[in-house]
Amino acid sequence: MPRAIWKGWLAVGEVSCQVALHAAASTSERVTFHTVNRRTGNRVRREFVDAVSGKPVARDDQVKGYEVAPDEYIQLDPAEIASAVPDSDKCLRVDCFVPCREVDGAYFDKPYYLTPAGEAAGEAFALIREGMKARKVAALARTVLFRRLRTVMVRPHGAGFVANTLNFDYEVRSSAEAFEEIPKLRVKGEMLDLAKHIIATKAGSFDPAAYDDRYDAALADLVKAKLAGRKPKRRAVPKKTKEPADLVAALRESVAASDRPGRRKAG
Repeated sequence: MPRAIWKGWLAVGEVSCQVALHAAASTSERVTFHTVNRRTGNRVRREFVDAVSGKPVARDDQVKGYEVAPDEYIQLDPAEIASAVPDSDKCLRVDCFVPCREVDGAYFDKPYYLTPAGEAAGEAFALIREGMKARKVAALARTVLFRRLRTVMVRPHGAGFVANTLNFDYEVRSSAEAFEEIPKLRVKGEMLDLAKHIIATKAGSFDPAAYDDRYDAALADLVKAKLAGRKPKRRAVPKKTKEPADLVAALRESVAASDRPGRRKAG
């Protein structure tokens, strides 16, 4: 298990145990690049310059600025910004328990694994986990993480928990606003029956290994080809998708294709 990025307490009323938070997802395996000088092959470094004078600004002279008017800023030094960070007691304190499906997925931010920190925490940790499993609920808890007071959704997962930090309400845009121009159409009869049939024939299960990162794989192949001094393979151009002229005919064709013998079942 990778090193914990945070350690503290998980508290449900008067029951508490020491816990550790581990990153559940990482982009460290992705292909990454550096910016280099095409002529020399050397890496280039980033330099901050004054937008008006064009002169470089030393690190000690760089401060945060909040724009209050066009090109007018209030300057805040690191100590002033640090004073706004809420005090932390290192406690992930549960406010309430909710059904696992009650929290809208749009609020999910980053996933983490929550584990007991030390042998002494094992019994209380297992008690909270099994109680939540039995009730099929998730916990909404709050603590200071990464300089902010964050709301965290904690769900039982195997021997431990998955903890998702949640986006703040002001960060999540309204779905009603996004969907307001979608026409209100009622689908029924043969069209609905055909659609349900197609969906049923494609029923499967989620296998994350089946969904590869094609862009990252293509970049890796490109780098290997350059190292070997050969031309990279030409990637296949996907067939363009277009709206069918006759929606019912397209549905019937899809149903016929899904019912053909030898068709590979999903999942």
